[in-house]
Amino acid sequence: MRSYQPDLTPPWKRSAPAPEVPAEPDLVVEEVSTGFCGAVIRCEKTAQGPTVTLEDRFGKHRVFPMEPRGFLLEGRVVTLVRPSAAGPVRPARTASGSVAVPGARARVARAGRIYVEGRHDAELVERVWGDDLRIEGVVVEYLEGIDDLPAIVRDFSPGPDARLGVLVDHLVPGSKESRIAAQVSDANVLVLGHPYIDVWEAVKPSSAGIAAWPVVPRGQDWKTGVCRALGWPENTGAAWQRILSTVHSYRDLEPALLGSVEHLIDFVTAPE
Repeated sequence: MRSYQPDLTPPWKRSAPAPEVPAEPDLVVEEVSTGFCGAVIRCEKTAQGPTVTLEDRFGKHRVFPMEPRGFLLEGRVVTLVRPSAAGPVRPARTASGSVAVPGARARVARAGRIYVEGRHDAELVERVWGDDLRIEGVVVEYLEGIDDLPAIVRDFSPGPDARLGVLVDHLVPGSKESRIAAQVSDANVLVLGHPYIDVWEAVKPSSAGIAAWPVVPRGQDWKTGVCRALGWPENTGAAWQRILSTVHSYRDLEPALLGSVEHLIDFVTAPE
Protein backbone atom coordinates (compact mmCIF):
# COMPACT_ATOMS: atom_id res chain seq x y z
CA MET A 1 0.00 0.00 0.00
CA ARG A 2 1.46 3.33 -1.07
CA SER A 3 1.88 5.83 1.75
CA TYR A 4 0.37 9.32 1.47
CA GLN A 5 2.90 12.01 0.51
CA PRO A 6 1.72 15.53 1.32
CA ASP A 7 2.27 18.33 -1.19
CA LEU A 8 4.84 20.58 0.48
CA THR A 9 4.82 23.18 -2.33
CA PRO A 10 3.99 26.62 -0.85
CA PRO A 11 0.45 27.69 -1.81
CA TRP A 12 1.70 30.76 -3.67
CA LYS A 13 3.81 28.56 -5.98
CA ARG A 14 1.07 26.11 -6.89
CA SER A 15 -0.52 26.53 -10.32
CA ALA A 16 -4.24 27.06 -10.10
CA PRO A 17 -6.09 24.43 -12.09
CA ALA A 18 -7.32 25.80 -15.40
CA PRO A 19 -11.02 25.39 -16.16
CA GLU A 20 -11.88 22.73 -18.70
CA VAL A 21 -13.77 24.04 -21.73
CA PRO A 22 -15.36 21.80 -24.38
CA ALA A 23 -13.86 22.50 -27.80
CA GLU A 24 -17.19 23.20 -29.47
CA PRO A 25 -17.24 24.20 -33.17
CA ASP A 26 -16.75 27.97 -33.71
CA LEU A 27 -15.29 28.51 -30.21
CA VAL A 28 -12.50 31.09 -30.71
CA VAL A 29 -9.33 30.51 -28.67
CA GLU A 30 -5.65 31.41 -28.77
CA GLU A 31 -2.89 28.81 -28.50
CA VAL A 32 -0.56 29.98 -25.73
CA SER A 33 2.83 29.05 -27.19
CA THR A 34 2.33 30.39 -30.74
CA GLY A 35 -0.32 33.08 -30.30
CA PHE A 36 -2.33 31.56 -33.16
CA CYS A 37 -5.97 32.60 -32.77
CA GLY A 38 -8.83 30.86 -34.50
CA ALA A 39 -12.18 29.13 -34.35
CA VAL A 40 -12.46 25.44 -33.54
CA ILE A 41 -13.09 23.41 -36.69
CA ARG A 42 -12.85 19.87 -35.32
CA CYS A 43 -11.34 17.64 -32.65
CA GLU A 44 -9.60 14.37 -33.43
CA LYS A 45 -8.24 11.43 -31.47
CA THR A 46 -4.66 10.53 -32.47
CA ALA A 47 -2.01 8.12 -31.23
CA GLN A 48 -0.27 11.06 -29.54
CA GLY A 49 -3.47 12.23 -27.87
CA PRO A 50 -6.43 14.46 -28.78
CA THR A 51 -5.88 17.40 -31.12
CA VAL A 52 -7.91 20.43 -32.12
CA THR A 53 -7.89 22.20 -35.49
CA LEU A 54 -8.27 25.98 -35.49
CA GLU A 55 -9.09 28.27 -38.42
CA ASP A 56 -8.07 31.94 -38.30
CA ARG A 57 -9.84 34.88 -39.98
CA PHE A 58 -7.93 34.32 -43.19
CA GLY A 59 -8.88 30.65 -43.56
CA LYS A 60 -5.54 29.25 -42.38
CA HIS A 61 -5.74 25.97 -40.44
CA ARG A 62 -3.43 24.83 -37.63
CA VAL A 63 -3.58 21.63 -35.57
CA PHE A 64 -2.61 21.71 -31.88
CA PRO A 65 -2.47 19.08 -29.13
CA MET A 66 -5.12 19.60 -26.46
CA GLU A 67 -2.65 19.99 -23.63
CA PRO A 68 -3.55 21.21 -20.12
CA ARG A 69 -3.46 25.02 -19.86
CA GLY A 70 -2.73 25.17 -23.58
CA PHE A 71 -5.16 27.86 -24.71
CA LEU A 72 -6.54 31.29 -23.90
CA LEU A 73 -10.27 31.96 -23.97
CA GLU A 74 -11.13 35.66 -23.74
CA GLY A 75 -7.79 36.21 -21.96
CA ARG A 76 -8.14 33.31 -19.48
CA VAL A 77 -5.96 30.21 -19.51
CA VAL A 78 -8.09 27.13 -20.15
CA THR A 79 -7.74 23.44 -20.90
CA LEU A 80 -9.63 22.35 -23.99
CA VAL A 81 -11.38 18.98 -23.80
CA ARG A 82 -13.30 16.98 -26.37
CA PRO A 83 -16.97 18.04 -26.37
CA SER A 84 -19.60 15.56 -25.32
CA ALA A 85 -22.28 14.45 -27.75
CA ALA A 86 -24.65 16.96 -26.21
CA GLY A 87 -22.27 19.69 -25.07
CA PRO A 88 -23.27 23.15 -23.89
CA VAL A 89 -24.33 25.75 -26.43
CA ARG A 90 -21.39 28.04 -27.22
CA PRO A 91 -21.73 31.77 -27.80
CA ALA A 92 -23.03 32.61 -31.25
CA ARG A 93 -20.70 34.39 -33.64
CA THR A 94 -21.27 37.20 -36.07
CA ALA A 95 -20.53 36.78 -39.77
CA SER A 96 -17.15 38.47 -39.20
CA GLY A 97 -16.16 35.88 -36.59
CA SER A 98 -16.68 38.12 -33.54
CA VAL A 99 -18.56 36.93 -30.47
CA ALA A 100 -22.20 37.96 -30.84
CA VAL A 101 -23.60 40.13 -28.05
CA PRO A 102 -27.22 39.04 -27.43
CA GLY A 103 -29.59 41.96 -27.06
CA ALA A 104 -26.90 44.53 -27.81
CA ARG A 105 -28.26 47.87 -28.98
CA ALA A 106 -26.70 49.83 -31.81
CA ARG A 107 -24.40 52.57 -30.61
CA VAL A 108 -25.09 56.17 -31.54
CA ALA A 109 -23.25 56.81 -34.79
CA ARG A 110 -19.68 58.06 -34.49
CA ALA A 111 -18.47 61.15 -36.27
CA GLY A 112 -15.95 58.90 -38.03
CA ARG A 113 -16.96 57.04 -41.17
CA ILE A 114 -15.83 54.34 -43.56
CA TYR A 115 -16.21 55.20 -47.24
CA VAL A 116 -16.30 52.50 -49.93
CA GLU A 117 -16.37 52.94 -53.69
CA GLY A 118 -19.80 51.65 -54.59
CA ARG A 119 -23.06 50.07 -53.56
CA HIS A 120 -21.81 46.52 -53.99
CA ASP A 121 -18.84 47.20 -51.70
CA ALA A 122 -21.19 48.65 -49.07
CA GLU A 123 -23.57 45.69 -49.29
CA LEU A 124 -20.72 43.21 -48.90
CA VAL A 125 -19.28 45.03 -45.87
CA GLU A 126 -22.76 45.14 -44.31
CA ARG A 127 -23.24 41.44 -45.00
CA VAL A 128 -20.15 40.39 -43.07
CA TRP A 129 -19.40 43.22 -40.63
CA GLY A 130 -22.86 44.77 -40.16
CA ASP A 131 -23.38 43.54 -36.57
CA ASP A 132 -19.91 44.73 -35.53
CA LEU A 133 -20.35 48.13 -37.16
CA ARG A 134 -23.68 48.78 -35.45
CA ILE A 135 -22.26 47.93 -32.03
CA GLU A 136 -19.30 50.24 -32.71
CA GLY A 137 -21.49 52.99 -34.16
CA VAL A 138 -19.62 53.08 -37.49
CA VAL A 139 -21.52 54.21 -40.59
CA VAL A 140 -20.46 52.98 -44.03
CA GLU A 141 -21.15 55.23 -47.03
CA TYR A 142 -20.41 54.68 -50.71
CA LEU A 143 -18.81 57.17 -53.07
CA GLU A 144 -19.61 55.90 -56.58
CA GLY A 145 -15.91 55.98 -57.41
CA ILE A 146 -12.92 57.78 -55.91
CA ASP A 147 -11.98 60.27 -58.63
CA ASP A 148 -12.87 63.14 -56.29
CA LEU A 149 -11.43 61.55 -53.14
CA PRO A 150 -9.09 64.43 -52.14
CA ALA A 151 -11.99 66.92 -52.29
CA ILE A 152 -14.26 64.52 -50.42
CA VAL A 153 -11.69 64.20 -47.66
CA ARG A 154 -11.36 67.99 -47.38
CA ASP A 155 -15.15 68.37 -47.15
CA PHE A 156 -15.32 65.67 -44.46
CA SER A 157 -12.83 67.62 -42.29
CA PRO A 158 -11.32 64.60 -40.49
CA GLY A 159 -9.90 64.98 -37.01
CA PRO A 160 -8.84 62.86 -34.00
CA ASP A 161 -12.51 62.49 -32.99
CA ALA A 162 -13.74 61.99 -36.57
CA ARG A 163 -11.45 59.61 -38.38
CA LEU A 164 -12.10 58.55 -41.93
CA GLY A 165 -11.35 55.14 -43.41
CA VAL A 166 -11.52 54.57 -47.18
CA LEU A 167 -11.71 51.18 -48.92
CA VAL A 168 -10.51 51.27 -52.53
CA ASP A 169 -10.87 48.68 -55.30
CA HIS A 170 -7.82 47.73 -57.39
CA LEU A 171 -5.32 49.48 -55.12
CA VAL A 172 -2.12 48.22 -56.73
CA PRO A 173 1.11 50.06 -57.64
CA GLY A 174 0.76 52.15 -60.78
CA SER A 175 -3.04 52.08 -60.91
CA LYS A 176 -5.21 55.18 -61.18
CA GLU A 177 -6.58 54.33 -57.76
CA SER A 178 -3.13 54.28 -56.17
CA ARG A 179 -2.28 57.70 -57.65
CA ILE A 180 -5.49 59.21 -56.27
CA ALA A 181 -4.97 57.60 -52.86
CA ALA A 182 -1.44 59.03 -52.71
CA GLN A 183 -2.91 62.55 -52.79
CA VAL A 184 -4.50 62.00 -49.37
CA SER A 185 -1.98 62.69 -46.61
CA ASP A 186 -4.14 63.53 -43.58
CA ALA A 187 -3.05 61.67 -40.43
CA ASN A 188 -6.70 61.09 -39.52
CA VAL A 189 -7.47 59.37 -42.83
CA LEU A 190 -6.51 55.80 -43.70
CA VAL A 191 -6.85 54.61 -47.30
CA LEU A 192 -6.60 50.86 -47.80
CA GLY A 193 -7.71 48.56 -50.55
CA HIS A 194 -7.53 45.21 -52.23
CA PRO A 195 -5.93 44.13 -55.52
CA TYR A 196 -9.14 43.06 -57.26
CA ILE A 197 -10.62 44.96 -60.21
CA ASP A 198 -13.98 44.87 -58.47
CA VAL A 199 -15.20 43.73 -55.06
CA TRP A 200 -16.91 40.78 -56.79
CA GLU A 201 -13.49 39.14 -57.02
CA ALA A 202 -13.07 39.39 -53.23
CA VAL A 203 -15.63 36.60 -52.91
CA LYS A 204 -13.88 33.23 -53.05
CA PRO A 205 -14.72 31.41 -56.31
CA SER A 206 -15.51 28.25 -54.34
CA SER A 207 -18.11 30.16 -52.34
CA ALA A 208 -19.59 31.75 -55.47
CA GLY A 209 -19.91 28.31 -57.05
CA ILE A 210 -17.43 28.89 -59.89
CA ALA A 211 -13.99 27.47 -60.69
CA ALA A 212 -12.32 30.89 -60.94
CA TRP A 213 -13.09 34.50 -61.75
CA PRO A 214 -12.79 34.95 -65.53
CA VAL A 215 -10.09 37.08 -67.10
CA VAL A 216 -11.87 39.85 -68.98
CA PRO A 217 -9.99 41.51 -71.90
CA ARG A 218 -9.03 45.13 -71.44
CA GLY A 219 -11.51 47.59 -72.91
CA GLN A 220 -14.56 45.55 -71.92
CA ASP A 221 -16.84 46.33 -69.01
CA TRP A 222 -15.49 43.94 -66.41
CA LYS A 223 -18.78 42.93 -64.79
CA THR A 224 -20.52 42.39 -68.12
CA GLY A 225 -17.53 40.37 -69.31
CA VAL A 226 -17.73 38.18 -66.21
CA CYS A 227 -21.40 37.48 -66.86
CA ARG A 228 -20.65 36.54 -70.49
CA ALA A 229 -17.76 34.28 -69.57
CA LEU A 230 -19.79 32.46 -66.94
CA GLY A 231 -22.85 32.12 -69.16
CA TRP A 232 -24.97 34.27 -66.86
CA PRO A 233 -27.58 36.75 -68.15
CA GLU A 234 -25.91 40.11 -68.77
CA ASN A 235 -27.69 41.74 -65.85
CA THR A 236 -24.96 42.86 -63.47
CA GLY A 237 -27.40 43.77 -60.71
CA ALA A 238 -28.91 40.29 -60.71
CA ALA A 239 -25.46 38.74 -60.99
CA TRP A 240 -24.30 40.62 -57.89
CA GLN A 241 -27.32 39.49 -55.89
CA ARG A 242 -26.51 35.94 -56.93
CA ILE A 243 -22.91 36.38 -55.72
CA LEU A 244 -23.88 38.16 -52.51
CA SER A 245 -26.33 35.39 -51.59
CA THR A 246 -23.39 32.96 -51.38
CA VAL A 247 -21.58 35.04 -48.74
CA HIS A 248 -22.45 33.88 -45.23
CA SER A 249 -19.36 34.79 -43.23
CA TYR A 250 -15.76 35.98 -43.44
CA ARG A 251 -14.79 32.48 -44.59
CA ASP A 252 -16.34 33.27 -47.98
CA LEU A 253 -14.04 36.27 -48.58
CA GLU A 254 -10.43 36.58 -49.69
CA PRO A 255 -7.83 37.53 -47.02
CA ALA A 256 -6.82 40.70 -48.90
CA LEU A 257 -10.27 42.21 -48.32
CA LEU A 258 -10.64 40.87 -44.77
CA GLY A 259 -7.42 42.45 -43.57
CA SER A 260 -8.22 45.86 -45.06
CA VAL A 261 -11.75 46.09 -43.64
CA GLU A 262 -10.66 44.91 -40.17
CA HIS A 263 -7.85 47.49 -40.18
CA LEU A 264 -10.20 50.29 -41.22
CA ILE A 265 -12.68 49.43 -38.46
CA ASP A 266 -9.86 49.42 -35.89
CA PHE A 267 -8.60 52.77 -37.20
CA VAL A 268 -11.99 54.50 -37.10
CA THR A 269 -12.86 53.16 -33.62
CA ALA A 270 -9.44 53.70 -31.99
CA PRO A 271 -9.44 55.96 -28.91
CA GLU A 272 -8.40 59.55 -29.53
